[in-house]
Amino acid sequence: MSKYESTVKTVPYPQENVYRMISDLSNLERIRDRVPSDKIQEFSFDTDTVSVSVPPVGQITMRIVERDEPKCVKFESEQSPMPFNLWIQVLAVDEQTSKMKVTVKADIPFMLQAMVSGLLQDGVEKVADALARIPYE
Repeated sequence: MSKYESTVKTVPYPQENVYRMISDLSNLERIRDRVPSDKIQEFSFDTDTVSVSVPPVGQITMRIVERDEPKCVKFESEQSPMPFNLWIQVLAVDEQTSKMKVTVKADIPFMLQAMVSGLLQDGVEKVADALARIPYE
């Protein structure tokens, strides 16, 4: 398994607010209008799963497999060209600020690692950036 980690992001909201939002995927409705339709299509979700179509990768579905309140939410791919796990860690800095990091472990065939590693690292960083900009009110 290859591991990809984002840089640590500062989020100007309390840890509990951030955790509450990311641990219930139905909250994605609040940010649906921010999803770039040219990059992500067929965006659907419920409390525990999220599914997107990402050209040229195809359909990706993730399910929450573990919630460790208030500090971590772990996801596992259900449908994806490559199996992967993703987790979002949230730690309190103080009462009004949190830190967040996104980590992905992917089962990438050796022959593809050189081709996709940079793209995955960039993708993990973009996900973390997007999560850090969400209003967790």
